[in-house]
Amino acid sequence: MAHDLGFWTLQALNALQLSMLLFLLSIGLTVIFGLMHFVNLAHGSLYALGAYFAASLAAVGGYWMGFFLAPVAVAGVGVLLYSGLIKRMRKSGPMAQVLVTFGLIFVMLDLTRIFWGDLALAIEVPELLTGRLAFLGVEYPTYRLFIIALGLAIFAALAFVLSRTQIGAMIRAGVDNDAMAACLGINVERLFFTVFCVGCALAGLAGAVAAPLLSVTPDMGLQILIPTLIVIVIGGLGSLKGAIAGSLIYGFVQTFGAVLAPQLASVLVYALLAAVLVIKPVGLFPAKG
Repeated sequence: MAHDLGFWTLQALNALQLSMLLFLLSIGLTVIFGLMHFVNLAHGSLYALGAYFAASLAAVGGYWMGFFLAPVAVAGVGVLLYSGLIKRMRKSGPMAQVLVTFGLIFVMLDLTRIFWGDLALAIEVPELLTGRLAFLGVEYPTYRLFIIALGLAIFAALAFVLSRTQIGAMIRAGVDNDAMAACLGINVERLFFTVFCVGCALAGLAGAVAAPLLSVTPDMGLQILIPTLIVIVIGGLGSLKGAIAGSLIYGFVQTFGAVLAPQLASVLVYALLAAVLVIKPVGLFPAKG
């Protein structure tokens, strides 16, 4: 199949944009999993809530109100979830956590239908980000470039916080060995709460930036859950490096697989997942703990 350089550049940008969206979702979930040892299958529902909050706020005050306030609103939902449910379930074992959070998916699905209905909502791209920009010899939508830049900026910010700050050192210590971290005087419970809320806010941010590209529907959280779990399994639990690596691998395999082998595109990612599980069951870049 012959294509010019511009075509492949366009596909690479599409893959990178998908990867950054998955990264925003997976980093919150993988650090929650790695630090708290908590299986939160309802993380995708928080992503859907972020999209709905953004759509509602954008209808009142424009896109940027939804962009900045939707993550805060989802973090508030995270506070309620942690206080009312997650904190009580942390010591209950993975099977109970899976069952409870799986049920929570359907609870939140019905709540979104009650408040917003079944009709799809849409958000207009802000005027600042409309149109296309010339990038590497191709014309590419400005908003998609914004998503790529946002994902890279958040990756850089998290990398700085985790590697260069005291809070990052405490998080790394909690992921590696939470019991020893508590013995050293780290307030592990407060750390769990903070990380959980930040993870929820990142899920809400992912929903807010995805809303102008996708239809905002009640089941969008279910649609994104499997790709996010695949990213985490491939990259490794509790690791920033694993989250970005898994997101890039998924995005590029999915995008280029659809071009090079469309008949196999739906199974390529699962074949890669199976290969990683056989060769390195803990993922490519897991946290030490």
